[in-house]
Amino acid sequence: NKIIPIFVLMTLAIFSCKTSQESKPAESVTPVTITQIQTGSMDEIVELNATSVFQTKTYIKSPVNGYLQEVNAHLGERIGKGRRLFVIRSKEAENLANTINNIDTAFNFKGITNINAPCDGYITELAYRSGDYIQDGEIIAAISDLNSLVFMLELPYSLKPFLSNNKIITLTLPDEKKLYGNLSSALPVVDPVSQTQSYMIRLTKNTSVPENLIAKVSFIKNSKPNAISLPKEAVLTNEIQSEYWIMKMADKDQSTAVKVPVVTGIESNNRIEIVSPHLSVTDKILLTGNYGLSDTAKVIIETSL
Repeated sequence: NKIIPIFVLMTLAIFSCKTSQESKPAESVTPVTITQIQTGSMDEIVELNATSVFQTKTYIKSPVNGYLQEVNAHLGERIGKGRRLFVIRSKEAENLANTINNIDTAFNFKGITNINAPCDGYITELAYRSGDYIQDGEIIAAISDLNSLVFMLELPYSLKPFLSNNKIITLTLPDEKKLYGNLSSALPVVDPVSQTQSYMIRLTKNTSVPENLIAKVSFIKNSKPNAISLPKEAVLTNEIQSEYWIMKMADKDQSTAVKVPVVTGIESNNRIEIVSPHLSVTDKILLTGNYGLSDTAKVIIETSL
C-alpha cells in the first residue's frame, strides 16, 4: 500500500517537469540582411524650378509704305542672321514703276526693299502675309534672339548664402535632357509673398529650347567631401522623426543586434549621412528585417550586402 503513493508522487513530478519544459517559449530569431558604411562626397540637394525666357525680342518694321512681295519665313521657324525674310515693293513703285520704265527703260525703277534677319532666333510673331499692304513703321514680325535665351530661377532668399556652392547649375528638362549653365545677375527685387528672388541662368552652350519651358534645378545647399553614410533603409526613426537609430550586430557569433542611437546629417541619393557615433567599415548594420526589433534582438543573417 505504501508503494502506490510513492508511484503517484513520482508520476506527478515527471509530468510537472515535462509541462514546465513545454511551457517555456522558444526564443524568436529574425532573419535579416546587413550592410556597411560608405565614405565619400555627399551633396544636400534642393530642387527648384526655372523657366526659359528670351530676354531680347527684335521687332522688324517696314521702312516704307508698300506691299509685301515675298514672305520667306513662317511662325515658329528658326532662322539665321542675314537671311532674307521679306521683300517689300513700295507704294510708288507699285503705282508708277511701269509708267516710269515705259518713259525711260534705262531707269529700271523697281522700288524693291529687302529685309534681312538681324540675328539668330525664332519667328515668334508674324503679322502679315504675302500681298498685304503695310505702312511705314508697322511691325511685320518679331524674332526671339537665340543668344538671349536664359532660364529664370526663383531662388528662396534663405538659400542666398549657398550661392557659392553652385558655380555650375544643372537643369533637367521634362524629357530628362540635362543642360548646364552659370548663375548670372539677379533682379533687385524680392517677391513679397514667396520671398524669392529671380536669378538668370545662362547656358554654357546654345541650345534649341522653347520659351516658358520649366526645368528642374538641382541646387546644392550643403556639400561634404568625406561623409560617412548608410542606405536610407538602414536608418530608423520614430513617428515624429525626432529620434534616429540603427540596429548593429553586437557579438562575434553574429546572432545579436543592438539598438544604437545616431545623429544624421545630409540625405542624398537614397543615403543618409551618419554624423555620430563614429562607425567603422567593419561594423555590420542591419539593412532589412530591422523594423520593429527590440533594443537587443536575436537575428540570423541571410545575405550580406
